[in-house]
Amino acid sequence: MARIGVIFDMDGVLVDSYAPHLESWRKLAAELGAAISEAQFTGTFGRTSRDIIAEIFGVSDSDGISRLDDRKEQIYRDIIRHAVPAMPGAMEAVRRLMAAGFRIAVGSSGPPENVELVCEEMGLGPYLSAKVTGSDVQRGKPDPQVFQLSAQRMGIEPRACVVVEDAPAGVEAARRAGMRCVALAGTHPAAALQNADSVIESLDELTSELIMELI
Repeated sequence: MARIGVIFDMDGVLVDSYAPHLESWRKLAAELGAAISEAQFTGTFGRTSRDIIAEIFGVSDSDGISRLDDRKEQIYRDIIRHAVPAMPGAMEAVRRLMAAGFRIAVGSSGPPENVELVCEEMGLGPYLSAKVTGSDVQRGKPDPQVFQLSAQRMGIEPRACVVVEDAPAGVEAARRAGMRCVALAGTHPAAALQNADSVIESLDELTSELIMELI
């Protein structure tokens, strides 16, 4: 099993980040004299902040996007610092799969500062064979780059990897990477995640038996 990898998305999978991300987007919008609806936010969940800023706020120049991206993520980190909302069963699932012999990676579109903060406060570091963040890739999900790089850093073939995702864009990215995908319903309803190989309602369902069935 040492040659099988499980790649966890972070937001919506390891961290119940829906509410703090929505709050951070609304605070950024307010600073700009704008507004963002929950429907707009939900429709972009799982994509990079850069893509969202360009789409929702109509900013096209790279410097402007970078500035707003940095500000939004700073607001988000201020919200979750010392109070990271770990998803129920997240650490138990990571420990369970590592104990079963799987290699574990985090493949996130988020900035490295966010990923490092979450990994440190949740104590994920000792369990990870690889970690990929938004700064490591040039293209966000549904492009498969984040998961391809995660597999490469683990030293595992894509066909021997299972991605755990919560968003349709992430499910598509996993499939385009040639990997199996388990989708965790919550951020999106199960009906929106049917392109995944398996849909679960809780991380308690993420067992070594399920991973082996998919591989």
